[in-house]
Amino acid sequence: MCELRLLDRRWHERYSVQRLSDFVTRCRKQGIPVTPQRLAVIEALLASEKHPSSDQICTAVRRRHPHVSLATVHRILEQFCEVGEARKVTRLHDVARYDGNVEPHHHVVCVQCRRVHDVEIPDADKLLEGAASLGPFSLLRFSVEIEGLCRDCQRRKAKRRPASRSHPSETLRESQEESKG
Repeated sequence: MCELRLLDRRWHERYSVQRLSDFVTRCRKQGIPVTPQRLAVIEALLASEKHPSSDQICTAVRRRHPHVSLATVHRILEQFCEVGEARKVTRLHDVARYDGNVEPHHHVVCVQCRRVHDVEIPDADKLLEGAASLGPFSLLRFSVEIEGLCRDCQRRKAKRRPASRSHPSETLRESQEESKG
């Protein structure tokens, strides 16, 4: 069985520096004007390991460019997705989240707080090896999304959970006694 590995902060920092250093060259090759807003968006996206929403990226961009609109940030992010500078994750969930890591990788998502973390699955690419289609679908790419409960949510859940009881009636009895006293 292959070993899953979360991509850590150091990996993310090295990757972000490398991607940012080549950003202008990649934009020029694709005919995309390099504007202060586009630079601010890619910097905010690459600075975050949390797969931010367009709202979160807009908040970060506005620290340097206070007049940038959410619509502008959203348009830039969508353009980045179209040309391979970013990708959307958790498409089927409540809000689109964006990822500056365009290398092949997958995600683990906390089902409670919706935190997303990059995970490397070395042999995952073998899953579709040699397959061009799946029934009526022409295959383009794939991404594995693993659902879990992050450490912070596990801790919160453990704090809320009362000490184990031998029977549910004990909890009812104790709550009745507390309300009397």
